[in-house]
Amino acid sequence: MKVTEVKRKESTKHCCGNGCLWRDSAEHEEETEALIDKRIAQNNAADADRQASGLLEEIVSRGNLNRAYKRVKKNRGAGGVDGMKVDELLQYLKNNGEEIRQSILAGKYQPQPVRRVEIPKDNGKTRKLGIPTAVDRVIQQAIAQVLTPIYEPKFAETSYGFRLKRSAHDALKKSREYLNAGKVWTVDMDLEKFFDIVNQSKLMEILARDIKDGRVLSLIHKYLRAGVVWCGRFEDTEVGVPQGGPLSPLCANIMLNELDHELERRGHRFVRYADDMVIFCGSKASAEQTLEHIVPFIEKRLFLKVNREKTVVAYAGKIKFLGYGFYKGRKGFALRVHAKSKAKMKARVRELTSRRTVNDYEKWKADLKRYVVGWVNYYKLADMGAYLQSIDEWMRRRIRMVFWKKWKIVRTRWRNLLKLGISNRNAGILANSRKGYWRIASSPILQTALSSQRLEKAGFQFFYSYYRKSVAA
Repeated sequence: MKVTEVKRKESTKHCCGNGCLWRDSAEHEEETEALIDKRIAQNNAADADRQASGLLEEIVSRGNLNRAYKRVKKNRGAGGVDGMKVDELLQYLKNNGEEIRQSILAGKYQPQPVRRVEIPKDNGKTRKLGIPTAVDRVIQQAIAQVLTPIYEPKFAETSYGFRLKRSAHDALKKSREYLNAGKVWTVDMDLEKFFDIVNQSKLMEILARDIKDGRVLSLIHKYLRAGVVWCGRFEDTEVGVPQGGPLSPLCANIMLNELDHELERRGHRFVRYADDMVIFCGSKASAEQTLEHIVPFIEKRLFLKVNREKTVVAYAGKIKFLGYGFYKGRKGFALRVHAKSKAKMKARVRELTSRRTVNDYEKWKADLKRYVVGWVNYYKLADMGAYLQSIDEWMRRRIRMVFWKKWKIVRTRWRNLLKLGISNRNAGILANSRKGYWRIASSPILQTALSSQRLEKAGFQFFYSYYRKSVAA
């Protein structure tokens, strides 16, 4: 099946008679009434009993669907196989929302295949993502909103991924706590292609323990089996949970919660963030024994696969977890930025400070600032003051090199140096220099012209200055 065929199928199934001419609306009332006609009464979504036959009604209730729509609109994201953008969703749902709702209740709704995209990973391989259509994202989000309160109390205390009021920082702090308690030998667990090889039958079995409304199970199963479109061709999905939709993180946690509770039953201390997991032990022998005994449970009971090459028993100072590393200081274990994360950051800064990528001056500054702020906010738990100072020196030199390249000819360079307060003599010397760009960028004359203070005043954000503010806050 080609993409065009999938798109045509979607349009004949849901398209309204007016050609789906969507228009945005800023009125709150229009957004809250996007899916369901005013005449339809809202289900009592707060029913604590959640009767076996009423869970689907709660999912497609007016309030829950509207909350789901708002969440999808806020998150935005790329379009699916039907080409519909999130901005086009409001009017479409106003025209077709009730029809979609009734087809779900009747068990006739059929999700569209997801659009597969691949994003590069640090190791040179790619990660497969499945992008659902905008309509299916709303429905998946509605399912997740109802199921999350059911499963949240069942999740392990040291599971942190895709959970409300929990973050990667919480996982790292808990890891540090275990290390300082003497659990310094670790099983650094790697589950190979987790989202791609999840056994759907096992997942449905686990879901059926708590979800008694068979219609909800059927709808979830339809999403698992909806298929993918890749390079214009349709592929069936008999295994795996397409990573990219609102439902996949919850399904991942539900599946891996089985592993969490098995580790708890055996008395192990661990921290898990999505499919990244570290088990903390008191000795190397204990860690090796833990790995030997837990692998059969993962592979024979959960039908997942352990990556034997990447799963290792190691001293805590040698592992990488969520981009961080650990080291033993005078006050106990502390966090640092892992060497691979440093290399990745430098590669990104090098890309952002390449002359070939700098066309719009204001956009250039904004892109650099966005990356610096985001990177520091994530890695601010690490001790990295001295490292960031050296990075800033290197980054300023690259920025000066960009300016020097942009100025191009001798006359332009001489005039700009004069404007920046350089004497006529020194401006002439540097403007006529035949040295390479990188050497010129470190010259005292250009450093004076484009000083740190001047660059910051012009709007450039540097790592160390933002890091100091973050730590002080």
